[in-house]
Amino acid sequence: MNIPELYQIYKQHPEICTDSRHISVGSLFFALKGERFNGNAYAHQAIQSGAAYAVVDEPAFATSSRIILVVDVLTTLQQLANFHRKQIQIPILAVGGSNGKTTSKELLHAVLSLKYDTLSTSGNLNNHIGVALTILRIKAHHQIAVIEMGANHLHETMQLCHIAEPTMGVVTNNGKDHLEGFGSIEGVRKANAELFEYLKSQNGFAFVNADQADLMLDSKDIRRFTYSLSTPSDYCCCIVSKDHFASILLPGGILVKSQLAGNFNAVNIALAAAVGHHFGIDENEMAHAIKNYSPRLNRSQIIEYKGATIIMDAYNANPSSMELALQSYAQMTGNNKAVILADMLELGPYTQEEHLRIVKLLSTLPLQQIILIGPAFGQFAHLLQCLHFNNTASATDWFKEQDFSGWHILLKGSRGYKLETIIN
Repeated sequence: MNIPELYQIYKQHPEICTDSRHISVGSLFFALKGERFNGNAYAHQAIQSGAAYAVVDEPAFATSSRIILVVDVLTTLQQLANFHRKQIQIPILAVGGSNGKTTSKELLHAVLSLKYDTLSTSGNLNNHIGVALTILRIKAHHQIAVIEMGANHLHETMQLCHIAEPTMGVVTNNGKDHLEGFGSIEGVRKANAELFEYLKSQNGFAFVNADQADLMLDSKDIRRFTYSLSTPSDYCCCIVSKDHFASILLPGGILVKSQLAGNFNAVNIALAAAVGHHFGIDENEMAHAIKNYSPRLNRSQIIEYKGATIIMDAYNANPSSMELALQSYAQMTGNNKAVILADMLELGPYTQEEHLRIVKLLSTLPLQQIILIGPAFGQFAHLLQCLHFNNTASATDWFKEQDFSGWHILLKGSRGYKLETIIN
């Protein structure tokens, strides 16, 4: 079956499922494969659970008229998404970069939804599967889409662009993320610039942080609208210190407060406001929408727990985001400050160097308690007055025996350590 034929089926059954345990009646089930599972083996189960059709790529499982055999399920999903993209004539804003993508996407959705029927990426489904699934969620009533794009190796962002065909884009920053895959900070910058490269080839449009010289240089030949917190730009905001939460002042003098912990989130707010301004959204309305946005998914959340104020920024971590979080946390008001930090993963040959750098930074900060988790931090724990645990479970056992009433505690670490379980 070719893509146009499959698209006709999709139009009748526009909900896509990839998990046979969560099938919606009348959906299309795509039998994706992973390192530990083969979706083909669950095609019949998906049909029995209510799926209208299942798409497989192994002939042994194509034993029903409702099971569609293709050469490769993942490629077919991506091709179907791109075919759908070509049928819809709405702006698509791609959000790439090293840090702040999901928070920026959520803020952009909050602001753009004031004027437009807006679709955005669910959670952080930002990879070669998630982007395709997001595109296939776009319906006729949507007026704009915000698509988060994540990558951990070169050429991946370009691949995602060819699926989603964005008309606009933003690179939040170039940081030390996925160094194992990108090879170096130069590799990170080159990979993030693939979004600019695509936009240039399509006469697209970019929103660019003028405070970041590297982003200004990489986007110099693209139609763009610049924003900033200090440098002269098309839309220049400034940071306003407001206790734990990020706040900015818009060019028109309007104060924008947020529920996002840490001043490092100010630039994400500025981006959302700049995009909103570009699309003609009232600044007072934007300020209200941003103030009402409540962070989720363990990103920059303030949580009260047994008398302690927990700053939960534990969805993920890399050296750049860890440093920003620590510096911002050190500037917050309050006594009795503690940090619980877990190893930063996917750093490859930079693992020791970057963990040592964070330990040296910790030694300069006004912290009353430091707890480190994982073997990478463990190599340098002796350089600090701190506690070290090999894993999150051990740290959790210790934490539950302590009384941190009246303390402020920052939790930050890579996703593999699931630091949120310490207080769950």
